[in-house]
Amino acid sequence: MTHNQATIVAPHALVLAAGPGVRFGGRKLDALYRDRPLLWHVLGVVQAACERRLNDGGCVVVGADDENTDRVAREAGLTVVVNHEPQAGLSHSLRLGLDALSTTPAVPAMIFLADQPTVRLEVIRRIADAGRGDMHAVRPRYGDRPDVLGHPVLLSRAVWRSVSQLEGDAGFTALLSPPAAKMIDIPGDNPDIDTLEDLQLLERTSG
Repeated sequence: MTHNQATIVAPHALVLAAGPGVRFGGRKLDALYRDRPLLWHVLGVVQAACERRLNDGGCVVVGADDENTDRVAREAGLTVVVNHEPQAGLSHSLRLGLDALSTTPAVPAMIFLADQPTVRLEVIRRIADAGRGDMHAVRPRYGDRPDVLGHPVLLSRAVWRSVSQLEGDAGFTALLSPPAAKMIDIPGDNPDIDTLEDLQLLERTSG
């Protein structure tokens, strides 16, 4: 490893895992994909990214009564941030997570959604590489659904304060669509699992 490589500071990971999963029928993150809970897939990739210094630790925002998610997050070596109002939407979880990370070294945050079990390590690498320098935000654009703004999203500290403008389930998509964010073209897809039908479709179509 060269001196320059050794001094690069990786972004913190922020995994949003407090949603109640109403459309799924509840307990969504415990649902099995390839014989493992949905959350296990996401945290496993984040853990691998931390081991490879693509992420520098991070936190998981969990619902106050979600003991399973809390336990799995701690087992992955990530800090747990408790959301006592998950019904307030994604924006509330974002605020809680970024507030927690604001006390850590001043590096960007990489935002993950806990219901995207096909997130890939190589995508994390490409997003992290693209975010070095003066970029305020970087996000993937997946080839199978180019009209859908993808995750994970890299956010510099300069844009964290913008989260105060968000309400309900509005994520940074409302503020950081092109050209405000640098888009990285990625083959394939990284779909959300919102309903049981989404999970069944993924099981049928994934290789």
